Amino acid sequence: MTAWDPSDFRARVQVVLDEFLDAQAAPLAALGPDAGRLLAEAHASVRGGKRFRAAFCHWGYRAISPGVDRAEPLVRACAALELLHASALVHDDYMDASDTRRGRPATHRAFAAEHRAAGWRGDPEQYGAAAAILLGDLLLGWAEELLRVEDLDPDRVLAAQRVFDTCRTEVIAGQFLDVSVQARGRADVETAMTVLRYKSAKYSIERPLHIGATLAGADADRLRQLSAYGLPLGEAFQLRDDLLGVFGDPAVTGKPAGDDLVEGKRTVLVALALDAAPPEEARRLDDALGTPLDPAAVDELRGIIERSGAREQVEAVIGELGDRAVAALDRADIDPGARTVLRQLAAAATQRAV
Repeated sequence: MTAWDPSDFRARVQVVLDEFLDAQAAPLAALGPDAGRLLAEAHASVRGGKRFRAAFCHWGYRAISPGVDRAEPLVRACAALELLHASALVHDDYMDASDTRRGRPATHRAFAAEHRAAGWRGDPEQYGAAAAILLGDLLLGWAEELLRVEDLDPDRVLAAQRVFDTCRTEVIAGQFLDVSVQARGRADVETAMTVLRYKSAKYSIERPLHIGATLAGADADRLRQLSAYGLPLGEAFQLRDDLLGVFGDPAVTGKPAGDDLVEGKRTVLVALALDAAPPEEARRLDDALGTPLDPAAVDELRGIIERSGAREQVEAVIGELGDRAVAALDRADIDPGARTVLRQLAAAATQRAV
């Protein structure tokens, strides 16, 4: 059985991220203390998390080249996916007007608070927004830089960068679809699934697998086999996240209770509830989405979703998608040891509590 220590891997990814960000201090030194503040927030934005994207990149590589020991360069490439993720979270928190991320103030809130405390001119909220946009852009650029690993085959690195380009386009377009759906105030299940697929599922699992496998020299057929595993698993992963956004424990998730309801997220869970709830309850849920909600109101909306059967239905879909992913994994022409770990990752991604 292949040895896999997720804690050790996360620690190694964190070291790469910290060292990379530390190295940015010298070229930014001429900008003075403000650059230091930006770098400090960059460090904060990449702390914590399960490192699923890095892990799927790593095991996408190992699935194709199990016997090639390129541990440190590979971890560097994997860490690039975590910078992409950090960029998406910084931007997403601002677009969703989120107050917290992993138990600390979201980037735009942190910079707004600094502006307010210093008594600077202008609008603190606008300053926080500008800082979040710029930091997210910077993290995105750094992700591409980190992926240019010199100690791996240059042709394969170039091919992996093309996959990264596709991934970046998908997640940004998926994010725009998400904010457009929220602005319109409606989304059927099919539209909600499209948002889920492009905003999260592909960039969380399928594309990291592809980047790792491409670095290892995978051909098109093996990439398709990994997609048959990664895409349904990515959808199940995000559906679990949607459940946690409504029913998760704030002490575990680091987000307020019912945060997705307050933010007005038109998720698959919400779309199913609106379809199945009695008309009066469906109207109450629809009208309340995206408005300030006290704990009693959050509990009321949770009850509507629960009674509609949507929560149970989403749980069933998560199970079906997970089963489909594992069945595809069992058919894939990949290293048996990597298959074992990818099975473990599938369980971790769909059964997590955070």
